[in-house]
Amino acid sequence: MLPLSSRFRSPLASVALLVIAMVSIQSGASLAKSLFPLIGAQGTTTLRLILASVLMLAILRPWRMRLTRQALCDVVIYGLALGGMNLLFYMAVRSIPLGIAVALEFTGPLAVALFSSRRKLDFLWIALAVAGLCLLIPSGRAGAPLDLTGAAYALGAGCCWALYIVFGQKAGQSHGVQMAGLGVVVAALFIAPVGIAHAGAELLDWALIPTALGVAILSTALPYSLEMIALARLPARTFGTLMSLEPAVAALSGLAFLHEHLSGTQWLAIIAIIGASLGATLSASDAPATPMVD
Repeated sequence: MLPLSSRFRSPLASVALLVIAMVSIQSGASLAKSLFPLIGAQGTTTLRLILASVLMLAILRPWRMRLTRQALCDVVIYGLALGGMNLLFYMAVRSIPLGIAVALEFTGPLAVALFSSRRKLDFLWIALAVAGLCLLIPSGRAGAPLDLTGAAYALGAGCCWALYIVFGQKAGQSHGVQMAGLGVVVAALFIAPVGIAHAGAELLDWALIPTALGVAILSTALPYSLEMIALARLPARTFGTLMSLEPAVAALSGLAFLHEHLSGTQWLAIIAIIGASLGATLSASDAPATPMVD
């Protein structure tokens, strides 16, 4: 039987996997917020990653891989970036709406798109995305001030997201989806001390496990496996620009599950980011996209 990653070689299939991953991860984020009052963002991140790592170890069995020193380095950085991205993002959504947090976090993929650009037209779409991000920060009488601490956490998550894209692509090219399982294990080991220090024995409450397991599947095990397949098939620039659809998915998820209502200006900003994503994707189809990494 062909490996799972071999069945999704076409670009359209990879795009479809990314869409499924985005819907899954934002639904999981909405579910995760219900755990914040009980064990905090730190404890929620820890439970999510530990449960996801157990699932992915059982399904993917990454210990069968033979890793070179370079591959091991790539997956460690990938895992650290993954853990940092998860923790900082959850710290952000404690105080700012889900859609805005994801939009600010998008500065990571945006930076990947900027540094991997090769044509002047690409900078037009990047400028449109930046304009959208600027609209998300209300000032004066235009809207309520955005919590700066939450915004800083979201921007930090964006930095981790950029590393996740770069090193996820490197790791995925060498060993495919199995590297996602190993990366989640690294992330769990990295974040667990933070969660244990914050929540302590509360993490052992069995009543939390069903919800935490749902978060682990929706937010980690399923989407990161799908993204690892797509990362190995798509250039970093294409992956980054396509992922700019995620603020809209997050905003809709926040509206549906958390009743987070955004202003007209904020929705306009998200539409601008989507327009940048579509423009970059369409222009990339005119000529072969250049991967950011070899």
